[in-house]
Amino acid sequence: MGEEPLLDLEAVRRRDPEALGSLFDRHFDRLFAVVHRMLGNRAAAEDAIQEVFLKVHRGAPTLDPGRDPGPWLTAIAVNVCRDRWRSGANRLERASSSIEGNPGLRESLTRGTHDPERDLLAGERVAAVQAAIRGLREPHREVILLREYEGLGYEQIAEIVGVNEPAVRKRYSRALEELGAILKDKGL
Repeated sequence: MGEEPLLDLEAVRRRDPEALGSLFDRHFDRLFAVVHRMLGNRAAAEDAIQEVFLKVHRGAPTLDPGRDPGPWLTAIAVNVCRDRWRSGANRLERASSSIEGNPGLRESLTRGTHDPERDLLAGERVAAVQAAIRGLREPHREVILLREYEGLGYEQIAEIVGVNEPAVRKRYSRALEELGAILKDKGL
């Protein structure tokens, strides 16, 4: 397997279409996963990821070519999700989601394995945890998703959310407490 070619970040700053395309190709899957986890809905994530890359295009001249663009891109994605969480359209969208828009529900219906009851219970637990995470206060939801699902360190999360590392550690600790309380109330 060959090494991935270096991305020309200076060309990205100049909004070179080829360089922007390479940036998109290299980071799309990870950013889409972040946005999808944060919004919990594929259609909303598809819309949001378009907005993310539009903001990347607009903000390209501010990119520091000497630094890894990953945290900058993740911060843009998190901010787009924040904007959507705060919008009235997001609340309406969540209330009217279908089975297709709810992977936890869809997966709990059937997985085609030999033990449908076990799969149903596991799917219900996964759906309950995802719903509990979506129910966390915004700062707590962010740190849980970035730490647990993206595997980012406290320092990286601090850079993305715009606070210092001890504040991220405190948020993470409080988020786990809040999540635990929600899940305990649900009997999980």
